[in-house]
Amino acid sequence: MNEKRLVTLDQLREFLAGTREVEFQVWGGDDERYCHIEGVVRRFRYAGPGRTGKGLVLRYLERTTGYSRQQLTRLVAKCLSTGKLAKTYRAPKVGFVRRFTEVDVALLAETDSLHDTLSGPATRHLMAHALDVFGDVRYERLATISVGHLYNLRKRQGYVDRRRVFTKTRPTGIPIGERQAPAPDGRPGIIRIDSVHQGDQDGIKGVYHINAVDCVTQWELVATCEKISEAYLLPVIEALLAGFPFRILGFHADNGSEYINHKVAKMLDKLSAEFTKYRPRHSNDNGLAETKNGAVIRKHLGYAHIPQRYAAEVNAWCTNHLNPYVNFHRPCLFAEEITDKKGKTRKRYPLDQVRTT
Repeated sequence: MNEKRLVTLDQLREFLAGTREVEFQVWGGDDERYCHIEGVVRRFRYAGPGRTGKGLVLRYLERTTGYSRQQLTRLVAKCLSTGKLAKTYRAPKVGFVRRFTEVDVALLAETDSLHDTLSGPATRHLMAHALDVFGDVRYERLATISVGHLYNLRKRQGYVDRRRVFTKTRPTGIPIGERQAPAPDGRPGIIRIDSVHQGDQDGIKGVYHINAVDCVTQWELVATCEKISEAYLLPVIEALLAGFPFRILGFHADNGSEYINHKVAKMLDKLSAEFTKYRPRHSNDNGLAETKNGAVIRKHLGYAHIPQRYAAEVNAWCTNHLNPYVNFHRPCLFAEEITDKKGKTRKRYPLDQVRTT
């Protein structure tokens, strides 16, 4: 397009009004665009026209160059101040040169392998020490590396290919319940609770029995639910705690998520009951409930698979028959602690202490 015939502002206004629907292909390169801008500024004496004329020129340049209004304002101001418009920036022919090469990355991986991947400051100190004290020139560049960039080198593919570090999954601490053994001190109301699964069949789960035992009196209540999710288990736990003939002072469970959750904690908080949970490597923390699982539940309900659809019927049998028998008719042995001369405490179960709960 030969646009040099446009020499007045009126012609420029008519041009813009008549080409609203026309899409222009912008000039080829920045040098050609700059030459076009410089010619338009001189032709229309951009410094002379008023505010309206300057805006008209800028609108025309926007259509023909593809530059934004802000960029054109800067370019026109530069053309007016210097009298010439030329591109001063040139892309570098050669890109940025890496200071630390693949040899340095391999040396860092070797150092980390020898010292089992220490922290960034400690690793940098080791490499500076190797150069300054032992004169190992291999560390000449790595001795001055920043700690932040050291971690960048550890992310490079060359480092990862030479050294792969696998860490164990770290357990997430759950701030629910105290990790300690229950301490009844002769008071009834400290409940130990545990779950017993009634077998699988063809990959299908059976019912779950919930066994709750008092630490001191050995009063025991068993309930059955279809699943151990919160929706099924929470009503069962509430019914079990309400069935004890004394106030609930404490609640001790293993680390299963069916008990260690916020809903159970909220329920126990309403009862003002202490919430404790199993300690690692202390298998006796819930030993009473574990022994009752075998002596009561497995003895009377066995190990065979019971489908989940029978959960309500089994629970009714436990409530109406099993729990009354266990608490009023089944004999229980109560321990008597004896400390010998060496200070060792032993438990004995004398026959005169046998009684029902």
